[in-house]
Parts: sequence; structure tokens; C-alpha cells
Amino acid sequence: MNCQRQLFSLPDDHHYINCAYMSPMLKSVEAAGIEGIRAKRQPWNIAPDDFFKDSNRLRTLFADLIGAGESDSVALMPAVSYGMATVAQNIDPARGNTIVLAGEQFPSNVYIWKRYCQESGCKLHVVEAPEEFNNRGQRWNERILNAIDSDTLLVAMGNVHWADGTLFDLKEIGKAAQASDAYFIIDGTQSVGALPIDVQQIGTDALICAGYKWLMGPYSIALGYFGEQLAEGTPIEEGWLDRKGSEDFTGLVNYTDEYQPGALRYDMGERSNFILVPMMIEALKQIIDWGPQNIQQYCQALTEDLIQKLQAQGYQIEEPNWRGHHLFGIRLPEHLNRAELQQKLKNNHIHVSLRGTAVRISPNVYNTRDDMDKLLQILQRV
Repeated sequence: MNCQRQLFSLPDDHHYINCAYMSPMLKSVEAAGIEGIRAKRQPWNIAPDDFFKDSNRLRTLFADLIGAGESDSVALMPAVSYGMATVAQNIDPARGNTIVLAGEQFPSNVYIWKRYCQESGCKLHVVEAPEEFNNRGQRWNERILNAIDSDTLLVAMGNVHWADGTLFDLKEIGKAAQASDAYFIIDGTQSVGALPIDVQQIGTDALICAGYKWLMGPYSIALGYFGEQLAEGTPIEEGWLDRKGSEDFTGLVNYTDEYQPGALRYDMGERSNFILVPMMIEALKQIIDWGPQNIQQYCQALTEDLIQKLQAQGYQIEEPNWRGHHLFGIRLPEHLNRAELQQKLKNNHIHVSLRGTAVRISPNVYNTRDDMDKLLQILQRV
């Protein structure tokens, strides 16, 4: 695919290589948000059907993107932490005594499991990355697989590591979890939208994904897939939209204990956000049109020269089979002055993230060869 920079409002003198932090906004997404704001000028034009129509459209798009099949397996949520809390409320503690986590995950997929262990008596097994860099990604995957056994209740991780892009083999890890009768829970925030994924192939029980990064949507909206084992659970709040028959506004006081089908019961309150939902729809339409596989290929071609030249200078970068092409870490030499590097990047309007011992590079289809060249020049100078 060709560069898509014209679809964004990015200034030419800024080199934004930081989609893992937050995506820039598509012009089409911005327009949808403005239209949503203006709609409330005349609230009489917002009909009862509007509380359901766009929400259902959004579910269908996300289900298509992740290979979920049925749209009623998708819930609309405000954040990944909300989705993980929903999972924690609905797992069966009798299935195991250990929760396996990949080391140094993003906090949204850690704190809830720490609390669950404190409250239930479960043990937390954090599988740290190997200290040596050689074959690091492969050996980390092997460690995770070896940690899953008959005592495992749940495995929680991402498709790629949020800080350095290490790629995890979800298909193999999912098989191991299934063989041990353990739940398999994915935080897809740093991969879904830029990396192909099929939830049915990997056998995940839940995948929760924030919308404001690789899905190119607005902040404060997340999407959650819930498989069969979690489809009939108890939500963490009791929204009226989530109840059976809520489409009939004249009968809302005819209270019912029945929920809407599948994962719709897990929707957040006021899920029919007339600003954020249309924005998220426009973003997903564009992602699906591009295709995550094409995004991966674009990022791979864009960064090949950068990676080769940096490796020749002694920078450490994970092998391509064990990292995402859209997100990877450049490990800094020990002698490098990090404060000087940060200042040079800032002065040259190069936007990346420093995470731990790595510079996190996360390009997307709006980036150009010039962006990579400017970054390379700075890293070569320091």
C-alpha cells in the first residue's frame, strides 16, 4: 500500500513515529465527532433507534476485524481495565490456583489480577523476559509455555509486548491454556488494527482493546470480545440498555432480569455515545479497508533500512520473527546519554517513546521514509 498521510492533519516538520502512545486522528474520524457534537443542538432528532443502531454497527465492524463471527460477542466499554474487571468477575476459581502473566505488562492487565489473587488466594506467576538478548523473544515464549500447567487458572498477556514489541505466539500459548483448562485473556491494545488476529483461531476467551491507538479511534472507548465461556456472565454494572426489550422506551419500567444476548450485557452505561461511537465506526471502517496485513507490510518495508543500519552500529533489535513490524524496541548502548538523546529528539520534532532500556518505535501508514531518515540521523549522532 502507499503512504496514507494525506488522510491525516500532520504537519510536515513533525515526525510522529509513536502510534503505540496514541494515534493521530484521521480527518474522517474528526468529521464524525464534529457531526456528533452538532447533533445535540437538536436533540429531538435523536430517535430511540439511534441508541442501538450505531452501537450494533460498531460491534459488527469489530467482530469482522478480529474474526469473531457473531457481533453479539462484542461489548462496548470505556477502557481495558473495565473489560479485565468484567473478566475477573466471571471466571470460575475452581479451575486453578495460578494466574500466569508475561513480565512488565501494561498495568491494565496486571492490577486486576493482583487484586484477584489477594482476594481469592490465587498465586501470581509472572514470567519475566530473559536477561540475555540473543533469541530473547523465542526463549520468552518458551518460558510462558512452560509456566502453563494443570494448576493454571488463567493466562493474561498481549499479542505484542507494549514496551518493546516482542511478539508472542498466541496460537501456541492458546493451545497450552486450553489443554490445561485455563482461561486465555488478551489485551489487544498494541496489536489489533495493525496486526492480523483471529480470536477463534487462537482460542482466546476474551480480548479487550482500547480504541485510541492502533484502531485510530477516540480516547475513552474500548471494545471487548467475550467467548462462549464468558458469554453468560454477570456485568459489573446494571445498565438499562443492556436489558432485554430496552428498545421499547415505553416499557422501560417493566423491569426484567433478562439481559440482551451475549456480550451486550457487559456494555458500559451510556454506551450509545453519539460522539465517540460514530468516530470509532469511521476509524474501524478505514482500518478494515486498509487491512492489518497491509499495514504490517507497509511498516516492515518502511523500517527495513533503519533497522539494518542501527544493528550495524551496535543497537539491539529483536529478530523479525519475534517482534511486530509496527512496534519494536531499539535497545540503547549502556554508555549512551539518554537525556541528550531525548533532547535531540525533541529539538528535531521526532516523536517516539522511551520505555525502559529501549526506544520504542511505532510507525503507521502515515509515516514516510523521511521520518525514518530523521530518526536514523539522531541515533547515529548520539
